[in-house]
Amino acid sequence: MPGTCIIGEREVVMGFKLIGINDTFIIDLPGGVAELRELFKSGNYNTIMASQSLQKYLQEDELNIYNTSMNPLVIFIPVPGIKEEESVYDLAKRILGIDIGD
Repeated sequence: MPGTCIIGEREVVMGFKLIGINDTFIIDLPGGVAELRELFKSGNYNTIMASQSLQKYLQEDELNIYNTSMNPLVIFIPVPGIKEEESVYDLAKRILGIDIGD
């Protein structure tokens, strides 16, 4: 039965491990992108919670696949203590599908 896994920096993974999620993967960036790909293709998980830091190392088409996938569902979660705000340009492109320029 597929379950849930967590992939990310130590700060992301340890909290989930403490609450009982055993399928956790501590990664270094940008090498963790390959690990995320393997987990996504494995079929072993129906939910993958991944560090938001991985997003900047993904190609746009790959990121779109992860953002629209339902099985497995990929959820990008923020790294504790790091506030990364999405630019207005990126937000418009993601939500509206239009490029308003930089």
